[in-house]
Amino acid sequence: MPATPAQAFWTLAPGHGAIREEALPAPAAGELQIRTRYSGISRGSEALVFNGRVPSSEYQRMRAPFQAGDFPGPVKYGYASVGEVERGPDEWLGRRVFCLHPHQDRYVVPAEAVVALPESLPAGRAVLGANMETAVNGLWDAAPGPGDRIAVIGAGVVGALIAFLCARIPGTRVELIDIDPARAELARALDVPFRTPGEATGEADRIFHVSGNPAGLRRGLELAGFEATVIEMSWYGEQAVEVPLGEAFHARRLTLRSSQVGSVAASHRARWSHHRRLSLALELLADPRLDALIEAESAFSDLPDLMPRLAATRGALCHRLRY
Repeated sequence: MPATPAQAFWTLAPGHGAIREEALPAPAAGELQIRTRYSGISRGSEALVFNGRVPSSEYQRMRAPFQAGDFPGPVKYGYASVGEVERGPDEWLGRRVFCLHPHQDRYVVPAEAVVALPESLPAGRAVLGANMETAVNGLWDAAPGPGDRIAVIGAGVVGALIAFLCARIPGTRVELIDIDPARAELARALDVPFRTPGEATGEADRIFHVSGNPAGLRRGLELAGFEATVIEMSWYGEQAVEVPLGEAFHARRLTLRSSQVGSVAASHRARWSHHRRLSLALELLADPRLDALIEAESAFSDLPDLMPRLAATRGALCHRLRY
């Protein structure tokens, strides 16, 4: 059987990308051929990759599951693909699946690399699967509980998802905090209270920092109550970050803790696999209010011209690609 042609987006050099054609081999036993319907652009990490800002020390840890090439480029990168199985075992044919795969119109992967979408989840919303998985891991690292006062700094996709989940814990007081007052509309859509940094209440028990801006981390430390925990979920690439560990940091006995999705949180690692965690994330996307996190949609073929603009914009929501 002849090879199937496929098209994939590559970052060729910092700030420059193109769609390249490649030939897919026929699926082997235990493999699936996926036809992509949508993919989502993860603005934080993908902007760093596209702009060539991945530190050399992180070249291996930053690799995506089906990445091709190496940093700084040429490299094929991404991890939010939703499609349908068009070749493989009969029990998989026609099923809608999520895969941590770069932006590509068709691809072949092992069956264990995909997660079937819940029947209630529209394919277009499922592109948020990797973001929701990051949010779930952040909650596991922070361990918020009933009645906690929770501040989420940064109303991007991951921050909004964290606030959305935390607000559903009984008795919590959650504030989604952002420097852009226009994000109040997003917070209303998610039924979460919104505050600008100057309006935030303070004395929080759990603070999630997801803004990607060191000023947000500094504000998070200011909002922390006695013996509170600050969860740092931003990744800065090569940027050096100054953190005020003087002032009240020691007197308040604060905990500053990192959270990163590459490893399942220690609290759940003995019982949860990456596959099980991703399955949970997809289930949690069933709420139609989360469509508010899809900011815009473009054709996959537009990505070479679109990506430079997206990579230059901080704090934006999910941009979805259709195939």
